[in-house]
Amino acid sequence: MITNRTYAVEPWSVRETALNLDLLAQSESVFALSNGHIGWRGNLDEGEPHGLPGSYLNGVHELHPLPYAEAGYGYPESGQTVINVTNGKLLRLLVDDEPFDLRYGRLVKHERTLDLRRGVLERTCEWTSPAGTTIRVRSTRLVSLTQRAIAAVEYEVEPVDSRTRVVIQSELVTNESLPEPDGDPRTAKALQSPLEPEEDMADGSRLRLVHRTRRSGLRVAVAADHVVDTTGEITTSSESNADVARLTITSVLAPGQRLRVQKTVAHGWSGARSRPAMSDQVEAALAAAAHSGWDGLVAEQCAYLEDFWARADVEVHGDEEIQQAVRFALFHVLQAGARAEQRAIPAKGLTGSGYDGHAFWDTEMFVLPVLTYTEPKAVAEALRWRRDTLPAARDRATQLGLRGAAFPWRTIDGSEGSAYWPAGTAAFHVAADIAHAAVRYTAATGDTDFERDTALELLVETARLWRSLGHHDHHGVFHIDGVTGPDEYSAIAYDNTYTNLMARSNLLAAAEACERHPDEAARLGVDDEESAAWRDAAESVHIPYNEEIGVHEQHAGFTRHQRWDFADTGADQYPLMLHFPYFDLYRKQVIKQSDLVLAMYTCGSWFDAHCDEDQIARNFAYYEPLTVRDSSLSACCQAVVAAQTGHLRLAYDYAAEAALMDLADLEHNTRDGLHIASLAGTWMALVAGFGGTRRDGDGLRFTPRLPEKFSRLAFRLQFRGRCLRVEIGADKATYTLLSGAPLTIHHHGSALTVNGDGPVTRAVPAPKRRPTPEQPPHRRPNAR
Repeated sequence: MITNRTYAVEPWSVRETALNLDLLAQSESVFALSNGHIGWRGNLDEGEPHGLPGSYLNGVHELHPLPYAEAGYGYPESGQTVINVTNGKLLRLLVDDEPFDLRYGRLVKHERTLDLRRGVLERTCEWTSPAGTTIRVRSTRLVSLTQRAIAAVEYEVEPVDSRTRVVIQSELVTNESLPEPDGDPRTAKALQSPLEPEEDMADGSRLRLVHRTRRSGLRVAVAADHVVDTTGEITTSSESNADVARLTITSVLAPGQRLRVQKTVAHGWSGARSRPAMSDQVEAALAAAAHSGWDGLVAEQCAYLEDFWARADVEVHGDEEIQQAVRFALFHVLQAGARAEQRAIPAKGLTGSGYDGHAFWDTEMFVLPVLTYTEPKAVAEALRWRRDTLPAARDRATQLGLRGAAFPWRTIDGSEGSAYWPAGTAAFHVAADIAHAAVRYTAATGDTDFERDTALELLVETARLWRSLGHHDHHGVFHIDGVTGPDEYSAIAYDNTYTNLMARSNLLAAAEACERHPDEAARLGVDDEESAAWRDAAESVHIPYNEEIGVHEQHAGFTRHQRWDFADTGADQYPLMLHFPYFDLYRKQVIKQSDLVLAMYTCGSWFDAHCDEDQIARNFAYYEPLTVRDSSLSACCQAVVAAQTGHLRLAYDYAAEAALMDLADLEHNTRDGLHIASLAGTWMALVAGFGGTRRDGDGLRFTPRLPEKFSRLAFRLQFRGRCLRVEIGADKATYTLLSGAPLTIHHHGSALTVNGDGPVTRAVPAPKRRPTPEQPPHRRPNAR
């Protein structure tokens, strides 16, 4: 955890004013740049010192055997792990024969700034070598949001006090030495030099390396070109071997003279294309980037982000930290998905190798909601990736004795990568999460072509899974047994409420989509009998409820379990999974992350139809003292429902925890990469929590309420070709249509229409006062 303020609190940037080597790995994640296809961790330009070197291409992974003490039928045999591909960031520097290494000499000044409006990482450094020579180094780095294959850096050196010999070595390096990973030694072995050389080239200012993974058979090509500018004379030379290509630039500079290198790096990978084709691909990408030039790449990046912020910005008045954090969050969520283009959005994005680079259900339920209303094209691409992995999901369902598609709990290539089946295979809710995301996207965009060509097949195959996984009892009630819901401390449960309600929504959505697209449904083999069976299962699904205490159960029988002994659980025993056996966690009332509470948000229409506000408040109050938030996914969900039930101070505290998850390293693992879902949850806490934003069929409804700490909150949403701005004050909300046709929305249950004639303002009623629920000991929201 970062206990001292490391980053200056500024509305449009994250600025580090001093270099703390103990926090270098965390800052490398915070300062990572990505476009969803390429990921560059925020390593120092010179490569060393570093916490974790990281250059990633979305989808590039290596295979390794999964460990089992005992074999079992249906266990996945092969794991997938993201690998560090060829590093094109490197610009090593020698100053009068002294390596520029910040661990030696004297660091006079070091500042790095992530500019959220320009999409660049800027660095300024002043350093005195052990021999007494002082230089200034400036660099600007970007990963292009407009040219998918391109990343670039401008690096400038200037002597301060004496004539100085400067040597810059610009390199491409493959199979870098990495810190030993914790855990399975077989994974570590698979990641030792995972790339086999196929081609190396150095010709003038141009460098290129082509490699192939040993087991997964993926070919990776990286090429670089350079523009060198100086007022002094220079000499250059280039060389290459199997794993290194290098351009060396030498000059002697007087004080005030500068040596500037603009390095452009092109990336590509394929599991099918030949070596010559991959070489040509990255050379073509370099040619396109050269046409723009460095200034053009920066201008394109600024224009892209100007457009994004115009339709996605969230303004927070009254809390500067949360203002900075939500823009930081939106920027990284955008980076994770902007150019992923039919690839997964991993839980860490492309900011680190945590979770082995896998994608989970986090994508559909936390990340895609943000992108649906801010960058919807990225959502369509992410869901097309899920459609493309349907063959693997169908095979997995067949292996499990089920129909339809069983999507993996964790994956890179679409196959199951979880070796622990209670938290992996049994978490079938991922299928409904994918369906939910497809329905959400279609409702928010009106993209009927997508619904017909992509969403329908996802809905049909997931509906078939639920119909075969569940069963009707002798009373005709539909049950889904032996599954794991979002709460990973309650595995192999009966009738998990979240799973059952999400399955219900999935089944009904599939039946309705088949009615709208009968020809495509027939092509998928859906007939009236199958569609009717889906509806019947949906309408009769069991939702467990404890009449005695008046709350919905997280799963059948949960409220009759013994409560966890919180009084004898010390602060140093969290997260519980690292100190207690899962056997004990599974049979007690203790919750890792919000489950029933999440259901009240994601399936709010069902709760609205079957419950009053007091029932929802009772549910929330019951589960709060049991939820220990050993997952970064929990705080944002609790923030949303806390706001809904009128606990605005508690909602504010949870929103702050989600917002500062990485900027303050609250879970002590930001070094492995950012928590992209928690970052997305910052938006969720503000927009769905305090904004009260909910999708209502093909419309939007709002129940805004502002915490005392905020004087004003404003946000923008993209919805069916419109851009809507919502501004919330202490006692009123204002809705302004910035573009598009008139739109009818609901404010606290009342319909209103916004159009181009001007803003519409409505009063915000005060929430009903209720006792604030307790949290488990030692687990109150992280105070700042």
